[in-house]
Amino acid sequence: MSSSGDAEFLIEPRWLLPFTPGSTVLEGQAVAVGDGRILAIGPVTELRLRYGSCPRIARERHALLPGLVNAHTRACHTLLRGLPVRGPRLRWLDETLTPLERRALTADLVRDGTRLGLAEMLRAGITCYADDSPLPEEAARVAAAAQVRALIGLPVKDGADAWAEDANAHLGRAEALWDEYRTHVRIGLYFMPQPAQGLSDGTLMRLRRVADELDARVVIHLDELPELPDGISIEAHGDAARDGVGSVADGIHRTRWTSSPRRLTHLQSLGLLRAGFGAIGGLGCHAEEAQLLARHGAALIACPQAELRLQRERVPLPASRPVALGTDTPAAAGALDMLAEARCAALLFGLMPLEALRLATLGGAMALGLGAQIGSIEAGKSADLACIDLDAAGCRPVMDVAAAILFGATRAQISDVWCSGRAAVSEGRLRLFDEAELAGLAAHWTRRLALEAAA
Repeated sequence: MSSSGDAEFLIEPRWLLPFTPGSTVLEGQAVAVGDGRILAIGPVTELRLRYGSCPRIARERHALLPGLVNAHTRACHTLLRGLPVRGPRLRWLDETLTPLERRALTADLVRDGTRLGLAEMLRAGITCYADDSPLPEEAARVAAAAQVRALIGLPVKDGADAWAEDANAHLGRAEALWDEYRTHVRIGLYFMPQPAQGLSDGTLMRLRRVADELDARVVIHLDELPELPDGISIEAHGDAARDGVGSVADGIHRTRWTSSPRRLTHLQSLGLLRAGFGAIGGLGCHAEEAQLLARHGAALIACPQAELRLQRERVPLPASRPVALGTDTPAAAGALDMLAEARCAALLFGLMPLEALRLATLGGAMALGLGAQIGSIEAGKSADLACIDLDAAGCRPVMDVAAAILFGATRAQISDVWCSGRAAVSEGRLRLFDEAELAGLAAHWTRRLALEAAA
């Protein structure tokens, strides 16, 4: 039978996890891909007839999933692994990570680190990520050149950093970069306020107005917001205190301390809580805060492994479930591994395997505003897909395929990855980058950063 479409190839896995509403694990299904999109899903025999002599990619022992979505990371920090990691988060940022980044940060570091991070994510089945980069234009160029889907964070703070000298300059550069990528097919932008580095209420209000004009997402890290025991509210001048307690300075540069249950209430008073707002930090999110986020249509993003490593003290099981997952900086989490994050989330939040995997796919897509394009296997969506080999002895499924993936498989078993229908990994081999070149980059930066760290 002749083709009724322009399919370029069929993917024929043993199991299909589409993550469409009400769906479970399917068998005997194929996916037709053409022009970078999913054309059809249906029984293998039916699609073979429908698309005639279309090339077939048979994966008889594999499960096919939507590409994994890393809803928060800093990809260039693949070069900063190996630092001592000890919480609380603000102390670690202030005493360990920020001093080294300040000394070593260059455009070359961001470009090379992002390339290495992107290659690692692709090998791990991650086809979309949100990147909190210190030099966003460099991160955007790397992702655009690789033709991978990325949302690049635009840092906003009051003080100087490697990107801009003050709030005016940050917002000015952000708007210029927004204009550059306004119509880009795969690269999107969002605002990433940096409260740990100094951020006034006046700047936040300006940011809100700009974000409203651009219809832009705003994402903030809860663990970098001010936090004191309940009932304490003090005002002081000067620098923020140490030991994990942050500050927010108001428009007249007076440091105002607020207690943790009021973190999001304060952002609400500034008009920041709305659909398109994201809060990172699922383990430290109070139930009241989670309810406030849900009421405003905002997203709670958890980065379980990094949050566990950087928590101030042991905490009970979280009361609030996230809607998406990320890895945070690999300098803290260690790996850009969404399967590991989903496994950790399942254990922490009491999720069933399919629920946890949904957070790492469709949940991330929805949180990033991309739910209409990616995150599930449906006709019309982009062909961002990942195939995982389940033939290893530790994860051969008997009854529960999702459980076999979540608790028995690792990212090393990702065999094939497609980004908009383009092969990024084929039979375990990276296609978009030269692996020998990447190995040379890693060795070069290992030597260079070792000298920086020693200094």
